[in-house]
Amino acid sequence: MSIRSYRIKQIPPPLDRSLIERLARVEAATVGHYLHDRFMRTDIRPLIDGVRVAGTAVTVSIPGADSTLLYYAMDRVRPGDILVIDRAGDERHAPWGGFMAAVAKVRGLAGVIIDGVVTDPAAIRVAGVPTWARGVSPITTKLLNLGGGFNIPIGCGGVVVNPGDAVLADDCGILVLPPEQVDGVTSVALFDQEDEGSWVRKIEAGARLQDLVDIDGMIAERNKKDQASHG
Repeated sequence: MSIRSYRIKQIPPPLDRSLIERLARVEAATVGHYLHDRFMRTDIRPLIDGVRVAGTAVTVSIPGADSTLLYYAMDRVRPGDILVIDRAGDERHAPWGGFMAAVAKVRGLAGVIIDGVVTDPAAIRVAGVPTWARGVSPITTKLLNLGGGFNIPIGCGGVVVNPGDAVLADDCGILVLPPEQVDGVTSVALFDQEDEGSWVRKIEAGARLQDLVDIDGMIAERNKKDQASHG
């Protein structure tokens, strides 16, 4: 058995563009009505407010103070990809800052998600590539040549991310979906968003919530069950 410091795999094929464009119309919070286990932790927050992106996951895992493999990855990412970076638990060293944000803009990345910290937040915002991270640090990574993984399954924000997964990220949260689930989830979510819009229009026209959902009936049913269970 041999041990390799670098685990480098082929970049996954991009997801169908029309599928990603439809997914980008979905609000993460809409999917949160019926999915619970495919969302990253809520402490990974956007540096740029009011954005929503969707794209194909390209994954990187880099340890501690080393970002050698990130340089390798940034020469291989494609326009529309979302780069997802696993920091292997490091909360001190920032692998991402103004320079990498500028490179990301040139490469056409749709977004960057980092399970760790960044530096130069103002420069990241100027570059304009939507970026999510857990915080800010002045201490940067270095080219230490320690190793890591490129396009391997990683953990980010408590979720397993496989290269080629679909990622949806906005100011409410970050959703990761296997490719085969994207179309179904998107169709349901877009229908729900339109349905919610029709409810708002009914309320604006004077309807009560009771006119939309039989809340009185639900409460009566619950009271009846409680009474039966207590004799």
